[in-house]
Amino acid sequence: MSRNNRIRVAIVEDDRLTRDGLRLLIDGTPDLNCVAACRSAEQAFESLAPDAFDVLLLDIHLPGMPGTEAVARFRQRAPASTILMLTVFAEEAKIFASLCRGASGYLLKKTPPARLLEAIREARAGGAPMSPEIARKVIRMFRDFRPPEDLDARLTPHEVRLLQLFAEGYSYQAAAERLNVSINTIRNYIRSIYEKLHVHSKSEAVTKALRAGII
Repeated sequence: MSRNNRIRVAIVEDDRLTRDGLRLLIDGTPDLNCVAACRSAEQAFESLAPDAFDVLLLDIHLPGMPGTEAVARFRQRAPASTILMLTVFAEEAKIFASLCRGASGYLLKKTPPARLLEAIREARAGGAPMSPEIARKVIRMFRDFRPPEDLDARLTPHEVRLLQLFAEGYSYQAAAERLNVSINTIRNYIRSIYEKLHVHSKSEAVTKALRAGII
């Protein structure tokens, strides 16, 4: 197959062995071409032209900007491309955040190589490939979907920002540093958020806020 007719794939993955393995797998496939393999979203933004790739494989856990935040920027910069998220664990809040922000599919990193290649082709053709475990969680999330509640009036701007950071993968300590407050202040925000949203975990709070459209 002509190089010009191959599906151009870019990779953003911080683990070198995984990144190199994906690059070799893609470049060893006749109808695919790995155009870039970056270790962070920031490196990809600097080195990748918006029209340089057709499909982006984006790790959800990255140093610096997490994949859940980067997906929206890639979608804005390269609207004609397709973004497939890669993750080790099927975390519901991160799945929901990534799909809401423009991801077209979601694959576990343990996905067999043949299925990964098939998913790239499927995504390029307009599909939404997902690992079975991910698909089950997505179906359950939509099955349990309720009409959006008016949560915005009950949450303070600081509480909304904290939920946004949690959706992007920040820990309590990292969120405290980002907001320039103490870890005790973060805990106070969390208690207030739980009471207002009637939830008992960070994942529940993020998912409920995402469904309501406030983050």
